[in-house]
Amino acid sequence: MSDKRVYLYDSTLRDGAQTQGVDFSPADKTAIARELDRLGIDYIEGGWPGANPTDDAFFAQPPAFVHARLAAFGMTRRAGRSAANDPGLQAVLVPSARVITLVGKSWDFQVTTALGVELEENLRMIADSVAHACGRAEEVILDAEHFFDGYRANPDYALSCVQAGYEAGARWVVLCDTNGGSLPHDVARIVGEVVKVVPGSHVGVHCHNDSDNAVANSLAAVLAGARQIQGTLNGLGERCGNANLTSIIPNLVLKMGFETGVTAAEMTKLTHISRLLDERLNRAPNRGAPYVGESAFAHKGGLHVSAVEKDPRCYEHVPPELVGNRRHIVVSDQAGRSNILARFREIGLDVDPGDPKLAQLVDEVKRREYNGYAYDGAEASFELLARRALEGVPDFFRLSAFRVIDERRWNAKGDLITLSEATIKAVVKGEEMMTVAEGNGPVSALDAAMRKILAPHYPQLADLRLVDYKVRILNPTAGTGAQTRVMIESADGNGEAWSTVGVSTNVIDASFNALNDSITYKLLRDGADS
Repeated sequence: MSDKRVYLYDSTLRDGAQTQGVDFSPADKTAIARELDRLGIDYIEGGWPGANPTDDAFFAQPPAFVHARLAAFGMTRRAGRSAANDPGLQAVLVPSARVITLVGKSWDFQVTTALGVELEENLRMIADSVAHACGRAEEVILDAEHFFDGYRANPDYALSCVQAGYEAGARWVVLCDTNGGSLPHDVARIVGEVVKVVPGSHVGVHCHNDSDNAVANSLAAVLAGARQIQGTLNGLGERCGNANLTSIIPNLVLKMGFETGVTAAEMTKLTHISRLLDERLNRAPNRGAPYVGESAFAHKGGLHVSAVEKDPRCYEHVPPELVGNRRHIVVSDQAGRSNILARFREIGLDVDPGDPKLAQLVDEVKRREYNGYAYDGAEASFELLARRALEGVPDFFRLSAFRVIDERRWNAKGDLITLSEATIKAVVKGEEMMTVAEGNGPVSALDAAMRKILAPHYPQLADLRLVDYKVRILNPTAGTGAQTRVMIESADGNGEAWSTVGVSTNVIDASFNALNDSITYKLLRDGADS
């Protein structure tokens, strides 16, 4: 084994499930596990067999892996029982798991207080459990819980715990910073002491992020000799989360020169898998996430854009395409010609920098943003604005009027219900039309009415769906007369997504403006006839 090889252990499906608001189904686990395997993760922890029906269902029919090894998580035997006679330990030894990961206490305080057993008995619990599992799985991993706290309190005992697991046959002993309170210099020092008694090729680290140091601590452990890192996608996990593998992987490979199971080709899928996880969890991706966030390679200030245009290394620490991301030139009230021209290149507009329309467009963007528009998060609306100013956009439809009525009443069953009804008058391909539709809210009703009136003429809209809707009050001191900004994210069956913005003192009007842009952008991109 090369000393530069670092093994990656993903615990998203168990540790990540401890995140507030996260509830994986067996189907979610299967889909995410397959993506992790394709990425090149070495170990995928599927959950804790016997702990809940979801994990039992997953291990009963796990996906077939090409690269990864499936791990089942559990605990060492209980005090006073043999390993072979402990139901909890036996439940973890499922045939579908090639790897068994057992958590054992390594802090003397927890052994005597939480477990209520003698220190020597805990060592026997570790050794017996690991030895028993070694006879039933290809690999056994000991997770030494609270190891760094334990080492600071009683170094000799903490070391004796990991030695007991290693000598009993554990392929890896993993040092856990369970409460996430350690700092990188401390982790490096302690791991350096551990690898003196257990070879670094058998030492791993699992850091939580309570002090915002989980990634740094993991990398420090590798530099000190550890060769396995445990973590989760997007840093999911209890409290402040776990070490974020979407940051650790490119740091290890691109910055530090280590090898992992993730090839250069597969690393270009990192952004995709990060956002796929958020999609599964129905969470908005973190725009500011390092490497994979929408803003990770976004440039807003005109001076920065000019420099990036000359040499991206001025403000980009790695080329974004290496991790499957892209450079994003943000258009805003801080923008100048550099931003506008760069954004034009992104959307395929060839514009003469001396065109007087360009200066007018820059002024228009700044004026609109002063009035509440935000184009740094609404790229589709900006593209429509630019194309209308420079080359024109087809008049796919023209709204003559709309009316929205909300009704709140008790129905015949005695249930309190709220209904919205939208009436729209529009001209579509020269034909005046009117329609009425209902929805579970005013925006839903507007959307339904517009689709109803446009669908016969534009079948391209059949797969259009609204995936996110955000409202922000821009001047709250104005009370109910405040300026409102609505941002809508839309997507289609091809997996494409785009964002649009509308601003008005009337939230329904702002919503319609954003919705109108969304539909128009879809028709323009799909080459619909006007």
